[in-house]
Amino acid sequence: MTLRAIKVLKEVDVVLAEDTRTSGKLLKHFDIGTPLQSHHMHNEHKQVEALVQKLKGGVTYALISDAGTPAISDPGFLLTRACVENHIEVECLPGATAFVPALVNSGLPNDRFVFEGFLPIKKGRQTRLQQLAEESRTMVFYESPHKLLKTLAQFVEYFGEDRPVSVSRELTKLYEETVRGTLAEVLQHFTDKPPKGEFVVVVGGKK
Repeated sequence: MTLRAIKVLKEVDVVLAEDTRTSGKLLKHFDIGTPLQSHHMHNEHKQVEALVQKLKGGVTYALISDAGTPAISDPGFLLTRACVENHIEVECLPGATAFVPALVNSGLPNDRFVFEGFLPIKKGRQTRLQQLAEESRTMVFYESPHKLLKTLAQFVEYFGEDRPVSVSRELTKLYEETVRGTLAEVLQHFTDKPPKGEFVVVVGGKK
């Protein structure tokens, strides 16, 4: 948490949060009494127009995520786009984004990379993997613990078992860990040691 972020959260009229219970603990910790409003992937479509009208009326909002940065595999893009379209100023404060430290400490080239976030769960997944098999830039993915083994196994199938990979979990938290090696080696590691936490998978591009 930056001093600038604390200042903004104290000064705005309302804080938009994915989970008001989670964010409530954060605000309480920093003695921030600003009202909280729920804004998540299930209600953001319905809220955008009303929020824009209130912003035009002079209400100020801060949008925060449970973890990471809004709009990066989190709610935020729809509201940001609507604000830009309506000539409402948007200010982004730098904060934690898991893929940046994961990419930097992977040891893989990071001068050019492609951020894929979460792969499609079903429809379009195989097509996307076939396309990415030819990608020459370093690739960055987000993955949940219960899908990590399946995803790594598919990477072996589409990218080859010798492709270099770095898997980071719980970045910036107490149990932060990074496992590096070939796809086959890292898949075996997490097969032997069941994955826990949230993961960032960084895969080397095709040579």
